[in-house]
Amino acid sequence: MVYAPRDRVRTLARSAFPRRRARLVMVRDAAACAAAFRTMLVDAAVVDVGAATDETWRVAGLAREFPSAPFFGVTPLRAGDGPALARCAGLDFAELLVEGVDDGVVRDLVTRRAFSARFAAVLGEPPTALGLTTELQRLTWKHVVASAGRAVRTESIALGVGVSREHLSRTFAAGTAPNLKRVIDLVRLMAAAELAKNPGYDVRDVARVLGFASSSHLGSTAQRVVGTKPASLARLRTADLVERFVHGRGRSRG
Repeated sequence: MVYAPRDRVRTLARSAFPRRRARLVMVRDAAACAAAFRTMLVDAAVVDVGAATDETWRVAGLAREFPSAPFFGVTPLRAGDGPALARCAGLDFAELLVEGVDDGVVRDLVTRRAFSARFAAVLGEPPTALGLTTELQRLTWKHVVASAGRAVRTESIALGVGVSREHLSRTFAAGTAPNLKRVIDLVRLMAAAELAKNPGYDVRDVARVLGFASSSHLGSTAQRVVGTKPASLARLRTADLVERFVHGRGRSRG
C-alpha cells in the first residue's frame, strides 16, 4: 500500500511493484489507508514523507495501529528533512527509502520485510511437535506458510508440489501426521493470532483480511483446531497454538 501525493513517488512505486509481481494499492488519505488495512492483508506500507503535511502524519501514525505491516518512508533526503526522519523513527518505521539512491532496490528492501515474507521465514520449518518429517510433508508445509494465513486450496498446493490432490491428502496424513486441512487451518490461525495483536484490528477485521467467511467462521475454526475463542488469539504464541493443536485436534474428515 502506498500513500504518495507526489507524482515522483507514485511513479517509483509503480516501477518497483509492477502488476505481474505484486498488488499495489494507492491511497489518498489516512481514512482510505485505515480502510485498506481492515479489508485486505497489507504486507507493507510506503509513505511519501518528502513533502509531509498533517495528512501525511495521520497516515504515518497508523504504523502504531498496525505494527504487523512494516512502514517505509520515502524522501529525497534533503538537509531540512531531519525532523521528518526523526518523526518516522519515533513511529517505528522499518526503513527510509531515499529517492534517486534506492530506486533500483526498493522492491527488495520492502518485500524482504513484508508480513508475508517474515511469516514464511519464521515458520520455514514445521514445528517438531507436528511430526512432519518426510520431504513431501515439509515441502507442503512451505507452500502453506507462504500463503501467510490467506485461504489456500489443496488443489493449488498439490500443483505446487507436483502430485495429485488425492495423493497429497492421503500421503501427507500418513501414520500419525496431522490432516492437511487441519494444518492449513492451524497456519491460518497462526496468522490470525499475529494480526490480532495489532491495536487497529478487532476479530471481525482479522477474519475479513484473512478471507474467513465471517468472524463466526474464524471463531468456529479456532475452537475446532486449537480449542480457544478468537478473542484469546492475541495472547497466544505460535508455540501455544501448536501445543493446543497436537492434543487430539490434528485430524478432520475428508
